[in-house]
Amino acid sequence: MVIRPNVKHNIIKKRSKKFIRHQSDRYDKLKPNWRKPKGIDNRVRRRFKGQYKMPNIGYGSNKKTRHICPDGFKKFVVHNVKELEMLMMQNRKYSAEIAHCVSSKKRKDIVERAQQLSVKVTNPNAKLRSEENE
Repeated sequence: MVIRPNVKHNIIKKRSKKFIRHQSDRYDKLKPNWRKPKGIDNRVRRRFKGQYKMPNIGYGSNKKTRHICPDGFKKFVVHNVKELEMLMMQNRKYSAEIAHCVSSKKRKDIVERAQQLSVKVTNPNAKLRSEENE
């Protein structure tokens, strides 16, 4: 049985391209990660035509679709079975994501309990070895 979300909204992004740092294409020492230009004569900061766009509040996502994965669920990071049980009543809104630091032994318990509670797990196969290798 596939677990589906209550409501699946259409996720519309106002901008799909990344905002890149001014002159990062010109110098290798400048990474493309966004940094706000602070110079007094800077063309990007002064918003001249034909320059890079600067991120601002207008590019924010719709409140209903913010932090929603393409499958329609919001992620909730789980470290143990007790934390998973918080999602019992919210299993159509949130999906569990098992934290990176959880061992493979505990992962099996979490995945098993998630099936009983019908909670979707985004990474159920992580750190699991097949029995042929053992």
